Amino acid sequence: MQEKPVATTGEAWSGRFNEPVDELVKRFTASVTFDRRLALFDIQGSLAHAQMLSEVGLLSASDLDSIRLGMERIRDEVVSGAFNWSVDLEDVHMNIERRLTEFAGDAGKRLHTARSRNDQVATDVRLFLRDAIDRILQQIRQFQRALLNLAETHAATVMPGFTHLQVAQPVTFGHHLMAYYEMLQRDAARLSDCRRRVNRLPLGSAALAGTSYPIRRERVAELLGFDGVCENSLDAVSDRDFALEFSAAGALIMTHLSRFSEELILWMSPRYGFIVLADRFCTGSSIMPQKKNPDVPELVRGKTGRVFGHLMGLFTLMKGQPLAYNKDNQEDKEPLFDTVDTVLDCLTLYTDMMGGLTVNAEKMRAAAREGFATATDLADYLVKKGLPFRDAHEAVARAVRHAESRGCDLSDLPLAELQAFSALIEADIFAVLTLEGSLNSRAHIGGTAPEAVRAAIQRARAALS
Repeated sequence: MQEKPVATTGEAWSGRFNEPVDELVKRFTASVTFDRRLALFDIQGSLAHAQMLSEVGLLSASDLDSIRLGMERIRDEVVSGAFNWSVDLEDVHMNIERRLTEFAGDAGKRLHTARSRNDQVATDVRLFLRDAIDRILQQIRQFQRALLNLAETHAATVMPGFTHLQVAQPVTFGHHLMAYYEMLQRDAARLSDCRRRVNRLPLGSAALAGTSYPIRRERVAELLGFDGVCENSLDAVSDRDFALEFSAAGALIMTHLSRFSEELILWMSPRYGFIVLADRFCTGSSIMPQKKNPDVPELVRGKTGRVFGHLMGLFTLMKGQPLAYNKDNQEDKEPLFDTVDTVLDCLTLYTDMMGGLTVNAEKMRAAAREGFATATDLADYLVKKGLPFRDAHEAVARAVRHAESRGCDLSDLPLAELQAFSALIEADIFAVLTLEGSLNSRAHIGGTAPEAVRAAIQRARAALS
């Protein structure tokens, strides 16, 4: 007995089924609400695929022209917001293919020759992520330049360096900022390295096994600017390592921004008073009129957890999947998209915020005089006079206890009192115990002396040029 055909909504695979998809299942499985963001990359990949199909004789010249004209119209609709997205068509790929068929007729139906949505989406995501990495790298460089400008202004501005949040040794604010420059250098290097693995072409792997058509994958890679092709069709359609690797790099960027956020929040509090952020990066309180809250750093610190969560979500998504493609992979896009947006927004805000940051150099200097910040300099002085370091450490510790009981700094003790702790101490000790003396003695590469900081800034500018 012949089965009666069932009316369908026109899904690409509907001929296999005897009943239409349940409405809830349709909404549950559709991805067009978020993967429409890949539309311009889908068009880019499709045009390269069509070009290759034409070159190998699988698509006529007239069909290629029709596809190109149709895709131009679709691109205009997408950019203008006029494109009519349909959940019934599941995803970005089928929405664009259906619209192309309306414009180009049978030529639009021929475009899907020698490819699957499996290798198509993998290509789109790689194109999207390659573009995102380039934009993030550009923003990192802009942030670094903003840091260098601020560091140069404050290459000699004294502040306390901390360990365990206790005053440790004097540093300069410029030197402190340059630590974040170095973190961003590593972030940029990681992203550049990740980009090499993103920039491989999956298209041509079809559903999982490749295709029997005489395609030229290397030609598509060339047209799309990929460095090469994915070598194994099973891996090509199911691999999301590149997304995980990018998300890990993004999590590290956010870690660095979060550490900076914590410092800015502390420094802006009245107990520190080291800095003031421009009003445009802060908000007030609905009940306390005096408040000026550092909302941008606080939110960046909070959004770091969001990016960490996306990374763990992607790891969990991938860990149990057998080869090859599975519907689970539809869940990779929203966390990936949000990671890109969050990292870019945070970097952009921090770049702008550096230009609106005011430093209270007097408060920083006063804080550097607390906690016996030059105690290590006194120990080094004694070592240079011939005393073993452990003995010097002990002598200075006793001197600190004495100064503490007197309620003064080491540099405020009379020479005679200092000599009670070591006969090696002479009048030249007071030059050593000054904040500038401590800073200037550390003039090696990586040191906090103003001249070393300025040299580091010069090297950094050369590296960014």
